[in-house]
Amino acid sequence: MSEAVIDESDPFEEFNKAMGAGVIQNPYPDFGPMRVEGITKADVRQILGLDADADLGFDEGDVPPLFTVSSYDAVQEVLRDNTRFSSSGYADVMGAVMGHTILEMDEPEHHAYRSLIQQAFSRKAMEAWESDLVGPVVDELIDGFLAEGRADLVPQLLFPFPVNVIAGLLGLPREDLTKFHRWTVELISVSIDMDKALSASRSLYDYLVPFVHERREQPGNDMISVLANADHEGQRLTDDEIIAFCRLLLPAGAETTYRSSSNLMTGLLTHPDQLDAVRNDRSLLPNAIEEGLRWEPPLLTIMRTAVEPTSVGGVDLPAGAMLVVNMGAANHDEKRWADADEFDIFRPMSAHIAFASGPHMCLGMHLARMETKVAINRIFDRLPDVRLDPDADPPYITGMTFRSPPHLHVVFD
Repeated sequence: MSEAVIDESDPFEEFNKAMGAGVIQNPYPDFGPMRVEGITKADVRQILGLDADADLGFDEGDVPPLFTVSSYDAVQEVLRDNTRFSSSGYADVMGAVMGHTILEMDEPEHHAYRSLIQQAFSRKAMEAWESDLVGPVVDELIDGFLAEGRADLVPQLLFPFPVNVIAGLLGLPREDLTKFHRWTVELISVSIDMDKALSASRSLYDYLVPFVHERREQPGNDMISVLANADHEGQRLTDDEIIAFCRLLLPAGAETTYRSSSNLMTGLLTHPDQLDAVRNDRSLLPNAIEEGLRWEPPLLTIMRTAVEPTSVGGVDLPAGAMLVVNMGAANHDEKRWADADEFDIFRPMSAHIAFASGPHMCLGMHLARMETKVAINRIFDRLPDVRLDPDADPPYITGMTFRSPPHLHVVFD
């Protein structure tokens, strides 16, 4: 009998490399000229991060016209108008591996589905998650390195804590965490390896469907139970719809929260005066969280499709045009924020677009904020003099689509 082949590749490292990690450290200076025009014609090579003369491997004529939307006003116009601009393009990109998710839905389907899903994100549930789940998860991870006097906060705390939280929210066994975390990263690595992404999608379905059936019959307090029994005007979620949402929640909740909390800690640790201010006055933490999201959003771009011939910022768009909506560029718009490239928790707060905008504004944004608040508070409570490790390389944030620091070495007494 032949031995089973074990896949020893690291899907997390492969995904980050494909997203520009280690290559693109600071894309923001390049966004400035694009913001001046608001919306610009884009080359497919530019979108893919390739050289101008690189071989695409396919005919450019097969690609619809591409535009990049970069200014705050233009980004808001596109995201808030779900009549002229559709999210349905995600069906072609992610539908094969995610299933039919809220990501690709337009009205009225989007409103009906969101009304069912948001029942799992009640204020009461959020309060219970904060005290009973998020805090203990963070404490357990800190316990693992507290005696050492030093840590790399990304792999030892900020990377693993959100996926532990999502597993708890869904009521999944902790012992399965490594397995389904790997599946979720392989799932969103569809542009790297379609076969692996499809295999991960099937594995997640086979893994999750027994839980859905069990929770329909014997509901608990977990999110799968709420979704399995949710009702909105007589409409209920099917097995496929629940699993599609779980496929979306696992990478969305784990990936973006670990990146946003890591980015915030990078901003604070590299600005010791602001670190001390928040450490000594926790009422500044909400401002710090919002500034971290504005300064370095975990996800720079999302996509929209022009439904009809239209225009944005004086630029005519044909029907079918694909729009790369650059939320990172919009969050650095100098017309809205002074010294926009600087991290400054004391700046006057003005709504950012890290969680998108309009009908598709992130459903889990309050959960993400709460998780980050708990993690940062626990760090300050239990590592009260935490600071950058002077013997380690300085931290840096990297990536062109998803952004975060690969390491965050700290010391504490």
